[in-house]
Amino acid sequence: MKPIEDRIDFKPVTRGDLTLLLAWFAEPHLREWWGEPDEEVALVRDMVEGRDTTRPFLIQLDGQPIGYIQYWFLGEHQTPDWLEEHPWLAAFPADAIGIDLSIGEPGLVGRGIGTAALRLFAERLYDSGYATIIIDPDPLNLRAVRAYEKAGFRALPDLEGTDDGVLIMQFEP
Repeated sequence: MKPIEDRIDFKPVTRGDLTLLLAWFAEPHLREWWGEPDEEVALVRDMVEGRDTTRPFLIQLDGQPIGYIQYWFLGEHQTPDWLEEHPWLAAFPADAIGIDLSIGEPGLVGRGIGTAALRLFAERLYDSGYATIIIDPDPLNLRAVRAYEKAGFRALPDLEGTDDGVLIMQFEP
């Protein structure tokens, strides 16, 4: 069997994928960390329709969609309002990007697929010129934090406590 990294790919989200995303966002393991499914899908719809510059993708395993991943531009959030609420954003260059992801299929959670997908996605972004890549999990989401560490992200202790409910981690290729 091929290594997991060779079985993973990413496909840009289209309007036709929104129903699948709604089902995933309604799953308890996603809803706990993402929020209301309808609100999350509305945000993704804005991305797909060009009203938000965040780039959404499906994580595919052997050609089948199994999760969601996106990257967003920190510079667009380095505004006075955002900085007041999230002061850690000022610690990064404007061309830095952030990643968010979740495995949508409940039976595939905890099998290392998310870790492999995140590492592959971050490596591709890094290789395409993005030097600063962060992820900002809830520190209570221990499963995610461990997976992100395995994928090459390291917590930034200097930013600890700058935003309640957020652990800032940076990719170290």
